[in-house]
Amino acid sequence: MNIIYMLLGVSVVVALIFFIAFIVSVKKGQYDDVYTPSVRMLFEDELVKPKQVKNQSDSKEKSN
Repeated sequence: MNIIYMLLGVSVVVALIFFIAFIVSVKKGQYDDVYTPSVRMLFEDELVKPKQVKNQSDSKEKSN
C-alpha cells in the first residue's frame, strides 16, 4: 500500500515539472507561429456562394 502513495507522489511531481516546463516555453515564445502569417497571403480565399432565399409565397402555392 505504501508503494501506491509513493507512486502517486512521484507522478504528481513529474506532472508539475512538465507543467512548469510548458509554462516557461510558452512565455519564451516557443509556440509562436511566425511562418504561417507570412505565407497565408499566398493562398487563395475560398469563394463563398450566397445563399438563395426562397419566396414564401412560392412554397405556399406549391403545397396547396
